[in-house]
Amino acid sequence: MRSGSRWLNIFSLFIFFAFFFSCSIAHAAGAEGIAPSVTQWAFLSAAIATGLSAVAAGIAVAYVGAAAVGAMSEKPEIAGRALIYVGLAEGIAIYGLIIAIMILGKV
Repeated sequence: MRSGSRWLNIFSLFIFFAFFFSCSIAHAAGAEGIAPSVTQWAFLSAAIATGLSAVAAGIAVAYVGAAAVGAMSEKPEIAGRALIYVGLAEGIAIYGLIIAIMILGKV
């Protein structure tokens, strides 16, 4: 296994735990009588979810974009399919933004 893929796996695990933390804070913030500390944690978890998903989307687009450009250099007719894969990698950032909106909607 390459060293880069090991770090990518560790980073993916970190993102999973950040999203889990964000969802648990959103669940706790849905209770009646929200404490100020819960509000602070909700804002922090929304920021973590958005930031880490944007970083993960950047990493994904870097790998997918490089592969797409390499494939298009050999077969230019697959440009449309290659752009679809890059768009799917961009979806990671949108998922993080949706989680952040859900968290902030509970506060």
